[in-house]
Amino acid sequence: MSGADASFLYLETPSVHMHTLKIVVVEHHRDLTYDNLVAGTLARLRRMPALRRRIVPVPFALNHPLIVTQPRIDPERHFYRHDLGGSATLRDAEREIGRIAGRPLDHDVPLWEIHVIEGLAGGRRVVVGKIHHALADGNAANAMLANLTDIRSAEMATPMLRDTDDDTTVPSRGRLAVEAVRDAIVQIAVLPRLLLTTVRGMTSMLRYRRRNVTGVPLPIANAPRVSFNGPLTPRRSFATVTLPLADLREVRREHGVTLNDVVLAVTAGALRRWMDLHGERPSVSLTAGVPVGLDAAGSGPRLLGNRVSNLFTTLATDVDDPVERLQRISRTAKHAKEMNRRLGSEMLADWNQFAPPSVIALGTRLYSRFRAARFHPAAFSAIVSNVPGPRELISIGGARLSDIFSVGPLVDGIGLNVTVWSYVDRMNFSLLACPDLLPDVEVLASYFPPALAELLAEPEPGESVRSDPDEGEHDHGDQESA
Repeated sequence: MSGADASFLYLETPSVHMHTLKIVVVEHHRDLTYDNLVAGTLARLRRMPALRRRIVPVPFALNHPLIVTQPRIDPERHFYRHDLGGSATLRDAEREIGRIAGRPLDHDVPLWEIHVIEGLAGGRRVVVGKIHHALADGNAANAMLANLTDIRSAEMATPMLRDTDDDTTVPSRGRLAVEAVRDAIVQIAVLPRLLLTTVRGMTSMLRYRRRNVTGVPLPIANAPRVSFNGPLTPRRSFATVTLPLADLREVRREHGVTLNDVVLAVTAGALRRWMDLHGERPSVSLTAGVPVGLDAAGSGPRLLGNRVSNLFTTLATDVDDPVERLQRISRTAKHAKEMNRRLGSEMLADWNQFAPPSVIALGTRLYSRFRAARFHPAAFSAIVSNVPGPRELISIGGARLSDIFSVGPLVDGIGLNVTVWSYVDRMNFSLLACPDLLPDVEVLASYFPPALAELLAEPEPGESVRSDPDEGEHDHGDQESA
């Protein structure tokens, strides 16, 4: 495995689960039974290589784990049914999804599960795909979803790769150890160049930050203490809210910002209301960690692994006026992207290649066990991610998907993840929280529509409105994202 992929394994503890969730609401269709869904998924596994990969640790953690193909998948260890009784609502399904999110994946088999939630009113089902972030980020998961569906949108029309790897031979422990040491020696050869590149990148980034007055937040240094920042417990809660894509685009056009800026501003507005409700809005702004996809435009679909970086920006929750808040978010995000570019978007992934697995994993477990997140400010306040999804209605086994949601994991100290997937004409916001830090995630979700509404208000007389940005712009992250 690459260090970037393996890092998601090292971050996992009993209270930190590094899987992502892909959730589809499936309309009733008589031909799509549970058994047919299982059989159809298994028949398409070659189109989804991440689902055939198993993690094999290297002896003594001398290097990152090996990833091998498992030719046979035991359905009983990957597919699960949940019956909600026949008249359940989507909110009932969201509570069940929270419970699903709160259980770790079994590391003895390929790191994924599919949960089918039945018993919703009208015969609908909710299908929850649960996959470890070490296997795929948001863009890879999006490509796999296209390979599972009957209809592909324009963005998914590129022919998908098929998995041709049938090499299931696992080397002996001795061979694994020898290969791990040899690979580590080869990697050391690139260390001097990486050091030089890192020094140059950090120098350029710091010079740029000193020159601009926007105040791009730095991890830990600028995040205030709020109740949903603290040591995680294993429990998770989940909620969703859907907003019209046309409304977010209208805000983007009117104020000359990006769609990502609007997503951040809507999230900030909702958080302000939630903090007012709980009497804890700090005088300085909350900050956001934003996953940023690194796949080059036109590079084609990718069905495995992670190509993601992170940038840190403000949510401007200390600004009362919603339009001024949006503009500050836009200015800061622009400078954060430039700082990230100067530092080198892939620099952290390159350094992950040299991370000693045993040391990192032990440090992470101890940090979690002693609840060390309570002793220092959070690196940032919340994770906010935005991934473009299908542009037309799609179906599985003839059954139409009425909605698609996705959410990435929480990391210790950060008890809220907001992930946005666009689908046809809507923006679907998914909120994952630790209920022992943020007990009413559904209340927070209810504040997103009014946060968008205040941005749709007419600008005050005399306000200048910048020109419309590129209509095709849709900066995005994975969780993922992400």
